[in-house]
Amino acid sequence: MQAIVYKSTGSRYIVKNKSGDTFNVRIKGKFKIDNITSTNPIAVGDIVEIENEDDIESAIITEIYERKNYINRVSPHNKNQHHIVAANLDQSLLFATLKEPKTSLGFIDRFLVISEAYQVPAIIVFNKIDLWGDKEKKKIEHIRNLYESIGYKIVLISLKDNEGTDDLKKLLKDKTTLLSGHSGVGKSTFINRIFPELHLKTQDVSGWSGKGMHTTTFAEMFDLPVGGKIIDTPGIREMGLVDINKHELAHYFPEMKTMMVNCQFNNCMHINEPDCAIKKGVNDFTIDTDRYVSYLNILDSINDKNY
Repeated sequence: MQAIVYKSTGSRYIVKNKSGDTFNVRIKGKFKIDNITSTNPIAVGDIVEIENEDDIESAIITEIYERKNYINRVSPHNKNQHHIVAANLDQSLLFATLKEPKTSLGFIDRFLVISEAYQVPAIIVFNKIDLWGDKEKKKIEHIRNLYESIGYKIVLISLKDNEGTDDLKKLLKDKTTLLSGHSGVGKSTFINRIFPELHLKTQDVSGWSGKGMHTTTFAEMFDLPVGGKIIDTPGIREMGLVDINKHELAHYFPEMKTMMVNCQFNNCMHINEPDCAIKKGVNDFTIDTDRYVSYLNILDSINDKNY
């Protein structure tokens, strides 16, 4: 019987078949040893085959079907392994905030690189616009110009004032969407607006640290009333990249990808090589300085010893 994984708690999985029947299943042992380098061999969004055991209420996952795509990150528990956040996505939606808590452009760029690498279209949602003063309003102008010129969609919302949420819901219709972001940026609050009956736990930003408190423990998928699915994920403090080497990184910056063909050297790293089209683009402001700094910071964080 074919089913889709809706929730993973590490050792048990909640899956749903095409008829809408839900099963609590476990994994067959072979998935834990057969060339699996991720901390979770099966992720939310995976399409799997399940079989009933002797106990009719118990079932096991016997097969995992090939993934269309997936989003992954460095495992928070083991930096030598990767953790698959979710699989078989139509788009990724990153919740961000300019204050309480502040989402850095570097974090956004890391998320966009991962989305580009696995060919998952990304949308950036800035919540808490009701908190913005003149400083934030000026900053968002730069951010919108920056990311929209590259081709990314920016959505501005206030969950507190219910501003912009209807437009956001329309973007989710009939699609499987990954919701991600730091804790405290409004993911669970947004889901509660769509599914008030779920009463998902939400928590204010921690007063002493300025960071959102973790409220979601495991990734979980929900069916949308209007069609489509959303996947809620635990709040992410850092977005560690895996399976991306230094020489391919620039390919996942769309504005660099179109220009790097004009570099003098095919293996140009866009740091201090002569006749580098990317550095020229930074100098003449066709490539944003903040994005170039993000590129250099990510480049410096990549350990190519694994390649």
